[in-house]
Amino acid sequence: MPRPPRYAVVLAGGSGSRFWPRSRLRMPKQLLPILGARTMLQETVARLSPLVARDRMRIVTGREHARAVRAQLPGFGSGQLLVEPEGRNTAAAIALAALGVARECDDALITVLPADHAIDDAARFRSDLGFALDVAERTGALVTLGLRPTRPETGYGYVRAGRAVPGTSGRAAWVEAFVEKPDRARAAALLAGGRVLWNSGIFAWRASAILAALRTHLPALVAALERALGRRDPKGLAAAYRRLPAVSIDTGVLERAARVAVVRARFAWADVGSWAALEAFWRTGGNGGNAVRGRALPIDSRGCVVDSPRRLVALVGVDDLVVVDSPDALLVCRKDRAQDVRLVVEELRRRGLERYL
Repeated sequence: MPRPPRYAVVLAGGSGSRFWPRSRLRMPKQLLPILGARTMLQETVARLSPLVARDRMRIVTGREHARAVRAQLPGFGSGQLLVEPEGRNTAAAIALAALGVARECDDALITVLPADHAIDDAARFRSDLGFALDVAERTGALVTLGLRPTRPETGYGYVRAGRAVPGTSGRAAWVEAFVEKPDRARAAALLAGGRVLWNSGIFAWRASAILAALRTHLPALVAALERALGRRDPKGLAAAYRRLPAVSIDTGVLERAARVAVVRARFAWADVGSWAALEAFWRTGGNGGNAVRGRALPIDSRGCVVDSPRRLVALVGVDDLVVVDSPDALLVCRKDRAQDVRLVVEELRRRGLERYL
């Protein structure tokens, strides 16, 4: 009996507001070369091959980013780019993609992953993701990949693993609970209690399984999308999106579904969620303990993150700062406040300073 085809859905929407001023509304972080010569989206697509054939990859993005995505992925057909009229969080994006895949093959296996993750070992990533797809095929469960936590991180969600999924040699377990991003004390308690993993936001499931779960837990969302897609009218899809709930797949489906499994992944992973996260990727021995991309002159300074491709940034007697220089804006903040850079974007919007967005 032939194996079901494998599809990949790459989530490439979002504004990347925590990476201002480099990330802007029309060119967010997933479309920028943050970690190397290729953009994060291009790295994600390359990492998937050959586990998933290129013609079975689907990219979900926003209307304002569609042109840039097409330019970055030459050779992708128009049917591979799914353009959302507006962002409504991950449940809507995943439902839109799953409905399209199911029209081609209801029995297809789908992996869903964000475009902005940093993964150091592509071969091990494909091995772990292939295993997760096998678990999804065999059990019919919704599967998430979990990473062994190395610190009490407050920026990630957690998964509590329960009993082992039979036949997986302990690599997969049934999920007992999801824990949304905790405060530091709660994160430390989770690690001390054991049996928890970071929720990577990388998933595997049958098209039929995720659609059944969506119809059970978010029936109005699926029905609205099915009606709009059936009419083949872009205006109808835009009208439907305006009425959709903005809910994540985690809170809308996974936390409520009956059969959810987690696979213990073995690759090194980082959700590049703020400038501070780049410290692990940019740090070099020649910058005095600072993480630098571009030009910096640190003097008696440690633990700083600097992004300045054009101008020289001199640091004197400062520690643990983020400094990002762009043609029209300069960001300086404490590293432990890097998650709050989004507040700058909110304030710029409130003041009507759209030219900086």
